[in-house]
Amino acid sequence: MLKIFKFLKWYHYVFILFILIFIYIQVRLDLMLPEYMGNIIKIIGNAYQTGENQTSAILSEGLWMLLVTFGSIVSTIVASYFAARVGTRAANITRKKLFEHVQGFSLEEVNEFTTPSLITRSTNDIQQVQMALIIMLRLIFRAPIMAIAAILKVTSLNLSMTMVIVGGVVAIIMMVTVIFIIVGPKFTKLQERTDDLNEVTRETLTGLRVIRSHNAQDVQEAKFEGVNTRLTKTHVFVNTAMSFLNPGMTLVFNGLNVALIVVGATLISQNLLGSTPIEGLAIQIEFISYGMMIMMSFMMLIMMFIFLPRAFVSARRIMKVIETSYKIDDRHADQYQIPNDIDIEFKNVCFKYPNAEACVIKNINFKVNKGETLAFIGSTGSGKSTIIQLLLRFYDVTEGEILINGINIKKYALETLYKIMGYVPQKGLLFSGTVRENMLIGNKDAKDEAIIKALEIAQIKDFIDDNEQGLDYLIDQGGKNVSGGQKQRLSIARALVKQPKIYIFDDSFSALDYKTDKQLRSNLKSKVKDALNVIVGQRIGTIMDADQIIVLDQGDIVGHGTHHELLATCKAYQDIAYAQLSKEELANG
Repeated sequence: MLKIFKFLKWYHYVFILFILIFIYIQVRLDLMLPEYMGNIIKIIGNAYQTGENQTSAILSEGLWMLLVTFGSIVSTIVASYFAARVGTRAANITRKKLFEHVQGFSLEEVNEFTTPSLITRSTNDIQQVQMALIIMLRLIFRAPIMAIAAILKVTSLNLSMTMVIVGGVVAIIMMVTVIFIIVGPKFTKLQERTDDLNEVTRETLTGLRVIRSHNAQDVQEAKFEGVNTRLTKTHVFVNTAMSFLNPGMTLVFNGLNVALIVVGATLISQNLLGSTPIEGLAIQIEFISYGMMIMMSFMMLIMMFIFLPRAFVSARRIMKVIETSYKIDDRHADQYQIPNDIDIEFKNVCFKYPNAEACVIKNINFKVNKGETLAFIGSTGSGKSTIIQLLLRFYDVTEGEILINGINIKKYALETLYKIMGYVPQKGLLFSGTVRENMLIGNKDAKDEAIIKALEIAQIKDFIDDNEQGLDYLIDQGGKNVSGGQKQRLSIARALVKQPKIYIFDDSFSALDYKTDKQLRSNLKSKVKDALNVIVGQRIGTIMDADQIIVLDQGDIVGHGTHHELLATCKAYQDIAYAQLSKEELANG
């Protein structure tokens, strides 16, 4: 939790100093009120004994009490304001640092934490820390100062009544300790089960169409009911245990009041409290007031015990993400500049996923130059997309090396690599916003003319022309208001607007019909002929005109050549080709 404070700016520590000052002023003012109450009682007793009118003296003391109370209220408001500012800014800065750090994660770190957990840590966990910080800044100073000052006051008045207050304090501490021991471990479970709930909810909402098409609502409802029940049981256990605090505090408070009244009355009757019964009564009233202040101080500490354990758990979860080192760290990479003439080479590349025993691709070797098109084809799970992820450096190779212009990609800054790459995933991903905003993601300086040209090449310009909004047409989150084929073509257009030196199409034509696919590839061949193209495909028609085709099977290269060469020599390629097209169509390809 304390690590969160290192994210604060210097002036936030000035605010914390202001909080301390105004809380000290508030406590000093509050401690003056019982003295004024004692004085009023003494004045009333004096009036009763002498028969003199003491109204003006009582009003004077009452006026001072009002002024002191007003000063205490103002100090509380100011301290609360600064506490809210510091707590909110700390949450803001922490959330930003967490988001920025996650942006640098490779797929390995993302899979390690899981997406639902990262969402929980960015929202619920930070909210828990923010609330705890605000409460802590208000109470962590006030409660000890008030408790110590009030204890010093009562010890100077009477030792017997002081021991009564000490007994009440001990009772509260014992009660809180027992509850904390019981509840403390459950706070970690609360956050973990919130992760689980987010995961099931996100999974259900994302796959809603699949769930309905398979009539699997009962399955998801049962899964949701399971995680929701576990979370609810944990909440019920925690809240039930915490519910004993309020009646416990009431019992101790009322018991303390009764004890102070009884002890005070006994001492007064024995002339052991004050020089006169009236003075003894005044001291007793002060004792009760100070006793309540001491008990309230410990009650504030109890409130901190309610919020802090869960906040500490949340803070640890947040810091675990922020302190996680990047598996792929380019902060010390050389600032190589990539020239226009570009080539990519894989040398004996092998790769296995984290915690896996065997490599999913083995001994991958090839080289492709500027202006050429390299295509990958193979059965599902053969390693095609894995090669793309290695080229994009979402993962680092286990063995071998990937070279761009003869230099290992590990030596390039990631920013440099991604500037020269235009990546189009299999599942077209669009962001909420206008078509123009989506197109400008890769090239912020692109003009509308360049965007229109890219849309035309990608065979999606008609979609824009048919809408009155044109480039200002609003795309819903995830592109839910466009079809799968439109998402793919818009994603291709976005890569074209970027004008990279390397185009990477990861099965990016799968949602297109054959006519659109053929026309789009024809446009690409003529418009981006100076670029280096890497294509992953499932359809022979998509990749048959590539300069190099690599056939993969269970992570191994089983064929490498042109379409006609593979058709004559590679059994795996023949099986795929003849399953999709006739011999005449293949011969004319």
